Amino acid sequence: MDIRVHARGTELDSAFRSAAEDKLQKAAKIFDHAGDLDVELTEEHNPRRTEDRYRLELTSLTGGRMLRIETAAPTPEAALDDAVDRFTRTLRRHKERLIDGHRKRESFPPVDEPVTAEPEIVRLKQFVMKPMNIDEAVLQMELLGHDFFFFHHSATDKNSVLYRRNDGRLGLIEPA
Repeated sequence: MDIRVHARGTELDSAFRSAAEDKLQKAAKIFDHAGDLDVELTEEHNPRRTEDRYRLELTSLTGGRMLRIETAAPTPEAALDDAVDRFTRTLRRHKERLIDGHRKRESFPPVDEPVTAEPEIVRLKQFVMKPMNIDEAVLQMELLGHDFFFFHHSATDKNSVLYRRNDGRLGLIEPA
């Protein structure tokens, strides 16, 4: 397992980097085939946000699922400890689900009845999409009061999704 530790808006010292790698290596032993881990530490420079000044995000592709842990704390070490605890719990839960699912498949013979557990669509929304740039899409999203906005991007001539992230910034999803 490869652990990549990096920072945005702050500097990382070697002690924090090695502590993060050690703690995460121990946590990853729970799951035999844990994927690579990406650890990002971000410092919020707003003086009013002292209680959650440091935000730490862990991202890993493990057992076919993308695991993402996000924590915030007054110090980088506290954020790391909280993130490692949550990552450990998440790995245990994911491993137990995989084991339980495997056991259930082995213990019950297959049933010949077709499964009709399709999701039910309860609402259909249709609207005309006029081409717009990102600034117009941001304005429309704000006017609607939504956390996301589906629009036709005039620069790429493709449908795109603009969304608000948990940190308040914006994200854009476009087809490849």
